[in-house]
Amino acid sequence: MASLLPSSTRVIPDIASVPRHIAVIMDGNGRWAKQRFMPRVMGHQRGVEALRETVKACRDLGVEYLTVFAFSSENWRRPTDEVSFLMSLFLKMLEREVAKLHKNNIRLKIIGDRSRFDAKLNQAMHKAEHLTAGNTGLTLTIAANYGGRWDVMHAVQAMLGERPQLAQGFAEEDLSPYLSMSDAPEPDLFIRTGGEQRISNFMLWQLAYTELYFTDTLWPAFGRKELETAIASYQKRERRFGRTSEQLQGKQGA
Repeated sequence: MASLLPSSTRVIPDIASVPRHIAVIMDGNGRWAKQRFMPRVMGHQRGVEALRETVKACRDLGVEYLTVFAFSSENWRRPTDEVSFLMSLFLKMLEREVAKLHKNNIRLKIIGDRSRFDAKLNQAMHKAEHLTAGNTGLTLTIAANYGGRWDVMHAVQAMLGERPQLAQGFAEEDLSPYLSMSDAPEPDLFIRTGGEQRISNFMLWQLAYTELYFTDTLWPAFGRKELETAIASYQKRERRFGRTSEQLQGKQGA
């Protein structure tokens, strides 16, 4: 089994002015609602609208992959009623939005440990992925009950299950195909809304050389303008991948 895409720690990827892959931690739903004296769940509902707007903006701007952190493996620690609402909201989103995604040639992929989701939600996820599997536009990946450490551990277990001889030693190229995002390029740009400045166990392997962008804007208030601001910041970065600035200048002048 071979890796489909190269690793940024092994080769220098192509760099475009518009990020090919954007990863987002959608933070601040509860605080947005609290500021407006609303229940936290209203923030999550508005967060779905923000996601819809961001998907459309990414498609219009030519972004090929958008990966969003919807529910982490640590989010089960939240109040039971909030977790139940999030599961219900996820199901409703799948039922209501997938037809629109399909109509717009958007592929939906869901990553994470599905074992804690009930049968109805698992069925809806499978149906949504199956319906959109052949689409060739933007790939929207939703990370649900996902954690970066879980991803790496799960990949190691899957790899050794298929190739037990690698227990004696393996390379990055051996493990990469078993990671959740093996069929997508590594993110060029990571965005976290809500003011926090950490990656919170999200895509630990894949973010090795990703440009990080943090904004105080709460997720429900995030839209096309904020996305364009993040991309503008990205476009000012010098992506060296271990090289010096002088090497980059020499390459540009060649």
